[in-house]
Amino acid sequence: MGLLHCSLSVLTLAAGPAWGAAPSAPVVLVVGDSISAEYGLARGTGWVALLEKKLASEKISARVVNASISGDTTSGGRSRLPALLKQHQPTHVVLELGGNDALRGLPLQMSRDNLATMARAAKATGAKVLVVGMQVPPNYGLRYTQDFAALFASVAKAEGAALVPSLLAGVADSPQAERLFQPDRIHPTAEAHPTLLANVWPVFKPWLLR
Repeated sequence: MGLLHCSLSVLTLAAGPAWGAAPSAPVVLVVGDSISAEYGLARGTGWVALLEKKLASEKISARVVNASISGDTTSGGRSRLPALLKQHQPTHVVLELGGNDALRGLPLQMSRDNLATMARAAKATGAKVLVVGMQVPPNYGLRYTQDFAALFASVAKAEGAALVPSLLAGVADSPQAERLFQPDRIHPTAEAHPTLLANVWPVFKPWLLR
């Protein structure tokens, strides 16, 4: 999922009333890989940027920090997270990692343990956690693809986190899948990212507002 591109952006949305001191807006930290870091896309066309625009359009006050790095694994995210939590003090943490673990053939138990550790670290600061599931191509074998998809649900259940079952639903399994991926057949095109947001939003909105 790319090894060089890095995205780190902060955007404050919806200021609140002009009089008095407005309540602090939630801070949403997205820790992900190249799919969230807009690899191969024009800036502002990835699902995290679209999420920011969606929040603004619905007049939901939130500050989104996109700390996603192309090529990142769950191990990389686990090592980066403590500093990110300290720096940004998020109220909500989105974990979108694991795809590169699969591409590198890393043990599923390691990925599961890393995600669980990240969820616990975020919860220890008082933040709510959302785990974003991923899927791998069927050529990895039925058993592996099923076990890989299941690890995200198992982490979310064990850690009391919200869950998006699959970020790539409607894209990877679409009849037009070939058109919805860049030539590397790994990274979704800009055309696909609204579908990614549509997969996230129904879980994200109530998770953010409750």
